[in-house]
Amino acid sequence: MPSASESKGASARSTRSDAVRNRQVLLDAAAEVFVASGVDAPIREIAARAGVGTGTVYRHFPTRADLVVAVYRHQVEACAEAGPALLADSASPFAALHAWAGLFVDFLVTKHGLADAMRADSGGFEALHAYFLDRLVPVCAQLLDAAADAGEIGPGTGAYELMRGIGNLCAGSGDDPRYDPRRLVGLLLQGLRQAE
Repeated sequence: MPSASESKGASARSTRSDAVRNRQVLLDAAAEVFVASGVDAPIREIAARAGVGTGTVYRHFPTRADLVVAVYRHQVEACAEAGPALLADSASPFAALHAWAGLFVDFLVTKHGLADAMRADSGGFEALHAYFLDRLVPVCAQLLDAAADAGEIGPGTGAYELMRGIGNLCAGSGDDPRYDPRRLVGLLLQGLRQAE
């Protein structure tokens, strides 16, 4: 029979893992809601998507800016981790690059409105942008290098250049329902193939 201290330790670990799981569910739900409705979406909508009460959202993220920043960091990490996984699992490096670009578009669509949500903390926004570049530029470079090494695209496209181009194609996508940044990003990527 476990001692009282062992039971207490197991209970604390279980509580911590539940809290981590709840936080992940909230971040995933918030990201989905932000894509559909923007960063100003009602907190109750995020809570409903996550299957929790609004109090739970505020317990984890006391302000909207806290939630937006957490979603941003969560998605940067997901995008960074996806690159190597896609390279390992895709039919070709170009297919991995294409799939990763789709994730990056999702991320960029979610990110719109971040500056407004963090208006009072410009230093925090700059730090997040530096974090974004530090984590994602090397991943994009790895995908581009693999596709170039496989002869699927021509050499010479810089990761920052491609990411900036994708970002420009995503700008303003929420303003016009007839505008589809994914289609245009697909055309951009096909252009890399034609550059061989």
